[in-house]
Amino acid sequence: MNLKEIHNIFFIGIGGIGMSAIARYFSENKKNVAGYDKIVSPITISLQNMGVQIHYDDAIENIPDSFLNKKETLVVYTPAIPNTHKQLNYYVNNGFTVLKRAEVLGEITENTFCLAVAGTHGKTTTSSILGHIMESEEATSFLGGIAENYNSNLISGKDKVSVVEADEFDRSFLQLSPNIACITSMDADHLDIYGEHEALQESFNDFSNKVSNQLIVANGLPLEGLTYGIDEEADYKGYNVVIENGTYFFDVKTPKSKIENIEFNLPGRHNVMNALAALAIADVYGVSLTVIKERLASFRGVKRRFSYKIKTDNKVLIDDYAHHPTEINAVENSIREMYPNKNVLVVFQPHLFSRTRDFINDFADSLTKFNEILLLDIYPAREEPIVGVDSNWLLQKIKNDNKELVTKRDLISKIKKSKAEIIVMLGAGDIGLLVDEVKDELLKNVVDD
Repeated sequence: MNLKEIHNIFFIGIGGIGMSAIARYFSENKKNVAGYDKIVSPITISLQNMGVQIHYDDAIENIPDSFLNKKETLVVYTPAIPNTHKQLNYYVNNGFTVLKRAEVLGEITENTFCLAVAGTHGKTTTSSILGHIMESEEATSFLGGIAENYNSNLISGKDKVSVVEADEFDRSFLQLSPNIACITSMDADHLDIYGEHEALQESFNDFSNKVSNQLIVANGLPLEGLTYGIDEEADYKGYNVVIENGTYFFDVKTPKSKIENIEFNLPGRHNVMNALAALAIADVYGVSLTVIKERLASFRGVKRRFSYKIKTDNKVLIDDYAHHPTEINAVENSIREMYPNKNVLVVFQPHLFSRTRDFINDFADSLTKFNEILLLDIYPAREEPIVGVDSNWLLQKIKNDNKELVTKRDLISKIKKSKAEIIVMLGAGDIGLLVDEVKDELLKNVVDD
């Protein structure tokens, strides 16, 4: 497929974080872009403001006429779209070129020098940090989150170098041709796709075999490559980690050099690991350590990754995408590190029936660590309900008496009754759309000392 000959690109599921980055890329490159999504969101609104045509009803007559030209139209869809989707079936049954998002990302980046970040946790933050570093090299970065420095999931540059978040879901990352890649973690996840953890690990092994120049891995992963870690022997070793007024400072030993007093403003030791991974990739590529240090200091984070919505002396509201027990543990550890001896209320919306079932005990253990727990119903995303798998089952397993199942309608009143100084809202579903409403209500009662 020659993308230069394609004039019209139609996205089914255009509001998805990965889909919208590609839609934004094509729109900025003067292609005619349109698409469907189920709901209006800040992402779809921002695309419409760029001139992208978007509709929200799955009807064939909603497809604009210019996207019915078979020779000049490419159709891109996300695996989250059900196979009953009318527009998708129309395009498939009428012989259009229809590709998954990952295939298109592979096509876009195939002829670039590709830097890829993979891993079950940390890849969005790591790739965003890397994208910010590589912006100095005019790289184009496709991210799985909204980078605060750019208010976008696309960092536009030239077509020589690309930075991509390599997604293991549906084995998407096997469509890429990475030159340098990092693997941050290989914990069990997406077992609805893989079945067993071993199959997931094998997929990461297949991905590592596609890396042409250099693989970089977190210490302890069963893969061959340059290693990185904190306070342990590794090719890229972070050490002398200290926190001053909420900012991390640390030193790094590289295979050839040393860099001291790096400033990094994202909370949590896991984010220092993410910064170390991005540093390693950029260093292997050839970015100077001086530039890397400057870029790490100026990186402002990713929306919904430990994002402060309120930060006063007597009330803190944090929004985070965490939807796996390992991620919840990382958030809880960060909060305890930043706010020792404070009471913490967690609001959690489980994501997927299958993930809740597969990690039910791990979720319960993670949530038990908070002082208070408010649990929303499971966000189904692409799944149908599974008999016996619901939030009440998870609630019963949480070994903490300060727990309650709540509806979205009652959530704000329940939060306002809590005396917790720290409130954290976690989940990958639509809980992110509730955060600003919660913030506005809490701010009515907050007096900043």
